[in-house]
Amino acid sequence: MLARLWLRLGAFLGKTLLWLVGLGLLGWLAATLWFAWHHSGPVPVEEQIPPGEAAMTQGIIQTAVRIVDQHREGTRYLRDAHAKAHGCVKAEVSVLPGLDPALRQGVFAEPGKTWQALMRLSNGNAYPQFDSIRDARGMAIKLLDVPGKQLLADQQARAEQDFVMFSHPNFFVSDVAEYAQNIGAQANGQKAMAFFPSFDPRSWQVRHLFIALATLAPAPASPTEATYFSVSPYKFGAANAKFRVAPDPQSCPPYSLPKQNQDLPNFLRSALNQQLSTDRIDACFVLQIQRQNPQKYMPIEDTSIEWKESDAPYESVAKIRIPAQDFDTPALNLACDNQSFNPWFGVEEHRPIGGINRLRKAVYEAVSDYRHGRNTP
Repeated sequence: MLARLWLRLGAFLGKTLLWLVGLGLLGWLAATLWFAWHHSGPVPVEEQIPPGEAAMTQGIIQTAVRIVDQHREGTRYLRDAHAKAHGCVKAEVSVLPGLDPALRQGVFAEPGKTWQALMRLSNGNAYPQFDSIRDARGMAIKLLDVPGKQLLADQQARAEQDFVMFSHPNFFVSDVAEYAQNIGAQANGQKAMAFFPSFDPRSWQVRHLFIALATLAPAPASPTEATYFSVSPYKFGAANAKFRVAPDPQSCPPYSLPKQNQDLPNFLRSALNQQLSTDRIDACFVLQIQRQNPQKYMPIEDTSIEWKESDAPYESVAKIRIPAQDFDTPALNLACDNQSFNPWFGVEEHRPIGGINRLRKAVYEAVSDYRHGRNTP
Protein backbone atom coordinates (compact mmCIF):
# COMPACT_ATOMS: atom_id res chain seq x y z
CA MET A 1 0.00 0.00 0.00
CA LEU A 2 2.66 2.47 1.09
CA ALA A 3 4.94 1.44 -1.80
CA ARG A 4 2.09 1.99 -4.28
CA LEU A 5 1.49 5.46 -2.80
CA TRP A 6 5.15 6.38 -3.22
CA LEU A 7 5.12 5.13 -6.82
CA ARG A 8 2.08 7.25 -7.64
CA LEU A 9 3.62 10.28 -5.95
CA GLY A 10 6.84 9.74 -7.90
CA ALA A 11 4.93 9.43 -11.20
CA PHE A 12 2.96 12.61 -10.41
CA LEU A 13 6.11 14.56 -9.57
CA GLY A 14 7.84 13.24 -12.70
CA LYS A 15 4.97 14.33 -14.95
CA THR A 16 4.79 17.71 -13.22
CA LEU A 17 8.53 18.23 -13.77
CA LEU A 18 8.18 17.29 -17.45
CA TRP A 19 5.31 19.76 -17.85
CA LEU A 20 7.34 22.51 -16.19
CA VAL A 21 10.34 21.78 -18.41
CA GLY A 22 8.09 21.78 -21.48
CA LEU A 23 6.45 25.06 -20.49
CA GLY A 24 9.89 26.54 -19.82
CA LEU A 25 11.12 25.50 -23.26
CA LEU A 26 7.99 26.92 -24.90
CA GLY A 27 8.47 30.19 -23.00
CA TRP A 28 12.12 30.33 -24.05
CA LEU A 29 11.16 29.63 -27.69
CA ALA A 30 8.45 32.29 -27.61
CA ALA A 31 10.82 34.84 -26.08
CA THR A 32 13.50 34.00 -28.65
CA LEU A 33 11.05 34.40 -31.55
CA TRP A 34 9.70 37.66 -30.11
CA PHE A 35 13.23 39.02 -29.65
CA ALA A 36 14.20 38.03 -33.21
CA TRP A 37 11.05 39.68 -34.60
CA HIS A 38 11.40 42.81 -32.49
CA HIS A 39 15.12 43.15 -33.27
CA SER A 40 15.13 42.89 -37.05
CA GLY A 41 15.93 45.40 -39.77
CA PRO A 42 15.59 47.73 -41.46
CA VAL A 43 16.50 50.54 -39.03
CA PRO A 44 16.66 54.35 -39.37
CA VAL A 45 19.92 55.97 -40.41
CA GLU A 46 18.97 59.26 -38.74
CA GLU A 47 18.74 60.05 -35.02
CA GLN A 48 15.33 59.68 -33.35
CA ILE A 49 15.17 61.98 -30.30
CA PRO A 50 12.41 60.93 -27.84
CA PRO A 51 10.37 63.54 -25.96
CA GLY A 52 11.61 64.41 -22.47
CA GLU A 53 15.24 63.50 -23.17
CA ALA A 54 16.56 66.98 -22.29
CA ALA A 55 14.84 66.95 -18.89
CA MET A 56 16.19 63.46 -18.11
CA THR A 57 19.66 64.62 -19.09
CA GLN A 58 19.55 67.42 -16.51
CA GLY A 59 18.62 64.90 -13.83
CA ILE A 60 21.49 62.63 -14.85
CA ILE A 61 23.95 65.54 -14.60
CA GLN A 62 22.88 66.12 -10.99
CA THR A 63 23.29 62.43 -10.19
CA ALA A 64 26.72 62.28 -11.87
CA VAL A 65 27.91 65.27 -9.84
CA ARG A 66 26.67 63.51 -6.70
CA ILE A 67 28.76 60.45 -7.63
CA VAL A 68 31.83 62.66 -8.08
CA ASP A 69 31.25 64.05 -4.58
CA GLN A 70 30.80 60.55 -3.13
CA HIS A 71 34.00 59.15 -4.66
CA ARG A 72 36.51 61.94 -4.19
CA GLU A 73 39.89 61.06 -2.69
CA GLY A 74 40.46 63.53 0.12
CA THR A 75 40.33 66.90 -1.61
CA ARG A 76 40.78 65.40 -5.09
CA TYR A 77 37.65 65.09 -7.24
CA LEU A 78 37.71 62.09 -9.59
CA ARG A 79 35.77 61.23 -12.73
CA ASP A 80 32.24 59.87 -12.37
CA ALA A 81 33.38 56.81 -14.38
CA HIS A 82 36.78 55.36 -15.31
CA ALA A 83 38.20 57.09 -12.24
CA LYS A 84 41.36 54.98 -11.99
CA ALA A 85 43.96 55.33 -14.74
CA HIS A 86 46.71 52.84 -15.45
CA GLY A 87 48.54 55.66 -17.18
CA CYS A 88 48.43 58.24 -19.93
CA VAL A 89 50.88 57.43 -22.71
CA LYS A 90 52.02 59.02 -25.94
CA ALA A 91 50.95 57.17 -29.08
CA GLU A 92 51.12 57.37 -32.86
CA VAL A 93 48.05 56.70 -35.03
CA SER A 94 48.99 55.99 -38.64
CA VAL A 95 46.37 55.84 -41.38
CA LEU A 96 46.86 52.76 -43.51
CA PRO A 97 48.57 53.36 -46.86
CA GLY A 98 46.41 52.44 -49.82
CA LEU A 99 43.23 52.83 -47.79
CA ASP A 100 40.00 52.19 -49.72
CA PRO A 101 38.66 55.58 -50.92
CA ALA A 102 35.32 54.88 -49.20
CA LEU A 103 37.17 54.71 -45.86
CA ARG A 104 39.07 57.97 -46.34
CA GLN A 105 36.92 60.03 -44.01
CA GLY A 106 37.79 62.73 -41.47
CA VAL A 107 41.10 62.07 -39.78
CA PHE A 108 41.56 59.01 -42.01
CA ALA A 109 41.31 61.01 -45.25
CA GLU A 110 45.05 60.95 -45.99
CA PRO A 111 46.57 57.46 -46.39
CA GLY A 112 49.95 57.19 -44.65
CA LYS A 113 49.27 60.17 -42.37
CA THR A 114 50.59 59.75 -38.82
CA TRP A 115 48.88 61.59 -35.97
CA GLN A 116 50.54 62.21 -32.64
CA ALA A 117 48.16 61.17 -29.88
CA LEU A 118 47.62 60.83 -26.15
CA MET A 119 46.05 57.65 -24.79
CA ARG A 120 44.50 57.05 -21.36
CA LEU A 121 44.04 53.45 -20.16
CA SER A 122 41.77 52.86 -17.19
CA ASN A 123 39.37 50.75 -15.15
CA GLY A 124 35.68 51.41 -15.66
CA ASN A 125 34.44 51.82 -12.10
CA ALA A 126 33.59 55.21 -10.61
CA TYR A 127 35.71 54.34 -7.57
CA PRO A 128 39.44 53.41 -7.67
CA GLN A 129 39.58 49.74 -6.73
CA PHE A 130 41.97 46.79 -6.99
CA ASP A 131 42.69 45.88 -10.62
CA SER A 132 41.92 42.21 -9.88
CA ILE A 133 38.25 43.04 -9.24
CA ARG A 134 36.02 42.25 -12.21
CA ASP A 135 35.43 45.45 -14.16
CA ALA A 136 35.28 47.03 -17.59
CA ARG A 137 38.54 48.50 -18.93
CA GLY A 138 38.71 51.76 -20.82
CA MET A 139 40.78 53.32 -23.58
CA ALA A 140 40.54 56.96 -24.63
CA ILE A 141 42.57 58.31 -27.56
CA LYS A 142 43.13 61.97 -28.30
CA LEU A 143 44.56 62.86 -31.72
CA LEU A 144 46.48 66.14 -31.57
CA ASP A 145 46.76 69.07 -34.00
CA VAL A 146 43.66 68.08 -35.96
CA PRO A 147 42.66 70.86 -38.39
CA GLY A 148 39.09 71.90 -39.04
CA LYS A 149 36.14 73.24 -37.12
CA GLN A 150 35.49 71.55 -33.77
CA LEU A 151 32.01 70.27 -32.96
CA LEU A 152 31.70 72.33 -29.77
CA ALA A 153 31.53 76.07 -30.41
CA ASP A 154 33.43 76.95 -27.22
CA GLN A 155 36.25 74.43 -27.88
CA GLN A 156 37.65 75.73 -31.18
CA ALA A 157 41.17 76.07 -29.74
CA ARG A 158 41.44 72.33 -29.03
CA ALA A 159 42.28 70.98 -32.52
CA GLU A 160 41.65 67.42 -31.28
CA GLN A 161 39.78 64.24 -32.19
CA ASP A 162 38.86 61.97 -29.29
CA PHE A 163 37.82 58.32 -29.42
CA VAL A 164 36.37 56.94 -26.16
CA MET A 165 36.01 53.16 -25.79
CA PHE A 166 35.67 50.34 -23.30
CA SER A 167 36.19 46.60 -23.27
CA HIS A 168 32.73 45.30 -24.25
CA PRO A 169 30.88 45.66 -27.57
CA ASN A 170 27.53 46.75 -26.11
CA PHE A 171 26.23 48.71 -23.14
CA PHE A 172 23.92 47.56 -20.34
CA VAL A 173 21.41 50.35 -20.99
CA SER A 174 19.54 51.10 -24.21
CA ASP A 175 18.89 54.80 -24.01
CA VAL A 176 18.82 57.94 -21.84
CA ALA A 177 15.68 56.90 -19.93
CA GLU A 178 17.23 53.60 -18.86
CA TYR A 179 20.50 55.33 -18.04
CA ALA A 180 18.69 57.78 -15.74
CA GLN A 181 17.02 54.96 -13.85
CA ASN A 182 20.21 52.86 -13.68
CA ILE A 183 22.63 55.56 -12.52
CA GLY A 184 20.07 56.87 -10.00
CA ALA A 185 19.77 53.45 -8.37
CA GLN A 186 23.54 53.01 -8.23
CA ALA A 187 24.11 56.48 -6.78
CA ASN A 188 21.62 55.62 -4.03
CA GLY A 189 23.47 52.39 -3.24
CA GLN A 190 20.59 50.26 -4.59
CA LYS A 191 22.40 48.26 -7.25
CA ALA A 192 19.67 45.61 -7.43
CA MET A 193 17.17 48.33 -8.36
CA ALA A 194 19.32 49.26 -11.36
CA PHE A 195 17.88 46.33 -13.32
CA PHE A 196 14.74 45.56 -11.27
CA PRO A 197 13.20 49.01 -10.70
CA SER A 198 9.81 47.69 -9.49
CA PHE A 199 7.87 44.54 -8.61
CA ASP A 200 6.34 44.58 -12.09
CA PRO A 201 8.19 41.91 -14.14
CA ARG A 202 7.59 43.99 -17.27
CA SER A 203 10.06 46.57 -15.92
CA TRP A 204 12.80 44.01 -15.27
CA GLN A 205 15.87 44.32 -17.47
CA VAL A 206 17.22 40.79 -17.29
CA ARG A 207 19.02 40.92 -20.65
CA HIS A 208 20.76 44.12 -19.62
CA LEU A 209 21.78 42.55 -16.32
CA PHE A 210 23.52 39.77 -18.24
CA ILE A 211 25.27 42.39 -20.39
CA ALA A 212 26.45 44.16 -17.23
CA LEU A 213 27.74 40.90 -15.77
CA ALA A 214 29.60 40.12 -19.00
CA THR A 215 31.07 43.64 -18.98
CA LEU A 216 32.52 43.05 -15.50
CA ALA A 217 35.18 40.71 -16.79
CA PRO A 218 38.39 39.44 -15.16
CA ALA A 219 41.35 41.75 -15.63
CA PRO A 220 43.58 41.20 -18.68
CA ALA A 221 47.26 40.50 -18.13
CA SER A 222 47.95 44.04 -19.35
CA PRO A 223 45.93 46.97 -20.73
CA THR A 224 47.77 46.37 -24.02
CA GLU A 225 46.16 42.92 -24.34
CA ALA A 226 42.48 43.99 -24.25
CA THR A 227 40.15 44.92 -27.12
CA TYR A 228 38.18 48.15 -26.84
CA PHE A 229 34.88 49.20 -28.48
CA SER A 230 33.17 52.54 -29.01
CA VAL A 231 29.81 50.91 -28.07
CA SER A 232 27.91 53.96 -29.36
CA PRO A 233 27.86 55.03 -33.03
CA TYR A 234 29.46 57.99 -34.81
CA LYS A 235 29.35 59.57 -38.21
CA PHE A 236 32.01 58.30 -40.57
CA GLY A 237 31.65 60.78 -43.38
CA ALA A 238 28.12 60.16 -44.68
CA ALA A 239 27.93 56.70 -43.06
CA ASN A 240 27.22 55.68 -39.46
CA ALA A 241 29.85 53.54 -37.79
CA LYS A 242 31.28 52.12 -34.59
CA PHE A 243 34.97 51.85 -33.72
CA ARG A 244 37.11 49.06 -32.34
CA VAL A 245 40.75 48.99 -31.23
CA ALA A 246 42.31 45.51 -31.04
CA PRO A 247 45.83 44.34 -30.11
CA ASP A 248 48.11 43.95 -33.12
CA PRO A 249 51.23 42.20 -31.79
CA GLN A 250 52.39 41.27 -35.30
CA SER A 251 53.18 44.95 -35.95
CA CYS A 252 55.52 45.21 -32.95
CA PRO A 253 58.65 43.35 -31.80
CA PRO A 254 57.86 39.97 -30.20
CA TYR A 255 57.22 40.37 -26.48
CA SER A 256 56.21 38.13 -23.61
CA LEU A 257 55.11 40.04 -20.52
CA PRO A 258 56.66 38.67 -17.31
CA LYS A 259 54.00 37.35 -14.93
CA GLN A 260 52.65 40.12 -12.71
CA ASN A 261 51.58 39.84 -9.09
CA GLN A 262 47.83 40.23 -9.50
CA ASP A 263 47.35 40.57 -5.74
CA LEU A 264 48.82 44.07 -5.97
CA PRO A 265 46.18 46.80 -6.25
CA ASN A 266 47.74 48.44 -9.34
CA PHE A 267 49.16 45.47 -11.24
CA LEU A 268 47.80 46.73 -14.59
CA ARG A 269 49.84 49.92 -14.21
CA SER A 270 52.81 47.75 -13.26
CA ALA A 271 52.32 45.62 -16.39
CA LEU A 272 52.19 48.72 -18.59
CA ASN A 273 55.27 50.10 -16.87
CA GLN A 274 57.07 46.78 -17.27
CA GLN A 275 56.58 46.72 -21.05
CA LEU A 276 57.03 50.39 -21.94
CA SER A 277 59.46 51.67 -19.32
CA THR A 278 61.47 48.71 -18.00
CA ASP A 279 61.69 46.41 -21.04
CA ARG A 280 61.38 49.33 -23.53
CA ILE A 281 59.10 47.39 -25.91
CA ASP A 282 56.47 49.16 -28.04
CA ALA A 283 52.81 48.11 -27.94
CA CYS A 284 50.69 47.94 -31.10
CA PHE A 285 46.97 48.06 -31.91
CA VAL A 286 44.82 48.26 -35.02
CA LEU A 287 41.94 50.78 -35.25
CA GLN A 288 38.91 49.49 -37.14
CA ILE A 289 35.47 50.77 -38.11
CA GLN A 290 32.18 48.92 -38.56
CA ARG A 291 29.81 50.72 -40.93
CA GLN A 292 26.08 50.44 -40.32
CA ASN A 293 24.05 48.32 -42.70
CA PRO A 294 20.55 49.79 -42.18
CA GLN A 295 18.92 46.73 -43.75
CA LYS A 296 20.12 44.75 -40.73
CA TYR A 297 19.28 45.34 -37.07
CA MET A 298 22.06 47.83 -36.35
CA PRO A 299 20.24 50.64 -34.47
CA ILE A 300 21.90 53.92 -33.54
CA GLU A 301 19.52 54.70 -30.65
CA ASP A 302 20.01 51.45 -28.67
CA THR A 303 23.52 50.87 -27.28
CA SER A 304 22.51 47.53 -25.73
CA ILE A 305 22.48 45.98 -29.21
CA GLU A 306 25.78 44.61 -30.49
CA TRP A 307 26.22 45.15 -34.20
CA LYS A 308 26.96 41.69 -35.56
CA GLU A 309 30.11 41.20 -37.60
CA SER A 310 28.12 38.86 -39.83
CA ASP A 311 25.94 41.86 -40.76
CA ALA A 312 28.83 44.30 -41.20
CA PRO A 313 32.52 43.32 -40.82
CA TYR A 314 35.11 45.50 -39.15
CA GLU A 315 37.47 47.28 -41.57
CA SER A 316 40.96 48.38 -40.55
CA VAL A 317 41.72 52.07 -41.11
CA ALA A 318 44.81 52.78 -38.97
CA LYS A 319 47.62 51.30 -36.90
CA ILE A 320 48.37 52.50 -33.38
CA ARG A 321 51.83 52.32 -31.85
CA ILE A 322 52.63 53.13 -28.23
CA PRO A 323 56.39 53.69 -28.20
CA ALA A 324 58.56 52.72 -25.25
CA GLN A 325 58.48 55.60 -22.76
CA ASP A 326 58.51 56.70 -19.14
CA PHE A 327 54.96 57.72 -18.20
CA ASP A 328 54.63 56.92 -14.49
CA THR A 329 55.87 60.07 -12.74
CA PRO A 330 53.99 62.35 -10.30
CA ALA A 331 53.93 65.22 -12.79
CA LEU A 332 52.70 63.09 -15.71
CA ASN A 333 50.12 61.33 -13.53
CA LEU A 334 48.74 64.68 -12.37
CA ALA A 335 48.57 65.86 -15.98
CA CYS A 336 46.78 62.61 -16.85
CA ASP A 337 44.24 63.17 -14.09
CA ASN A 338 43.59 66.70 -15.32
CA GLN A 339 43.16 65.63 -18.94
CA SER A 340 39.65 65.60 -20.41
CA PHE A 341 38.52 63.07 -23.01
CA ASN A 342 35.18 63.62 -24.68
CA PRO A 343 33.76 62.07 -27.88
CA TRP A 344 32.46 65.57 -28.70
CA PHE A 345 36.02 66.89 -28.92
CA GLY A 346 36.38 66.36 -32.65
CA VAL A 347 35.27 67.23 -36.15
CA GLU A 348 31.95 66.88 -37.97
CA GLU A 349 33.09 63.83 -39.98
CA HIS A 350 33.16 61.84 -36.71
CA ARG A 351 30.22 63.47 -34.90
CA PRO A 352 28.78 61.28 -32.12
CA ILE A 353 25.18 60.16 -32.76
CA GLY A 354 22.47 58.42 -30.77
CA GLY A 355 20.92 59.04 -27.37
CA ILE A 356 23.83 57.96 -25.19
CA ASN A 357 26.18 60.23 -27.15
CA ARG A 358 23.76 63.14 -26.88
CA LEU A 359 23.76 62.49 -23.13
CA ARG A 360 27.55 62.43 -23.04
CA LYS A 361 27.71 65.86 -24.63
CA ALA A 362 25.97 67.42 -21.65
CA VAL A 363 27.22 65.18 -18.84
CA TYR A 364 30.91 65.11 -19.80
CA GLU A 365 31.04 68.89 -20.01
CA ALA A 366 29.20 69.45 -16.72
CA VAL A 367 31.19 66.86 -14.75
CA SER A 368 34.50 68.01 -16.22
CA ASP A 369 33.78 71.64 -15.31
CA TYR A 370 32.69 70.64 -11.81
CA ARG A 371 35.70 68.39 -11.20
CA HIS A 372 38.34 70.73 -12.61
CA GLY A 373 36.84 73.72 -10.81
CA ARG A 374 37.24 71.97 -7.46
CA ASN A 375 40.66 70.53 -8.24
CA THR A 376 42.09 73.94 -9.14
CA PRO A 377 44.31 75.17 -6.28
